[in-house]
Amino acid sequence: MLETILLVVSVLLIAIVLLQGNKATDSAGIITGGNQELFQNMKERGAELFISRLTFILGVLFFVISFILFLM
Repeated sequence: MLETILLVVSVLLIAIVLLQGNKATDSAGIITGGNQELFQNMKERGAELFISRLTFILGVLFFVISFILFLM
């Protein structure tokens, strides 16, 4: 039963990570100096905030279920 839940959480986690915006290209400006908004405080809003929180929750669920399966 837990293996099935872990599989579902894993697939959802992969999908939600792929839906997130690519922040790596924004960080690439550090080396070239092209990112003027690097140190501004930018807050996530709306869908970005929801996806970010859902990613955190799914990550914690994945860790907890994996740990429980390890102990069994």
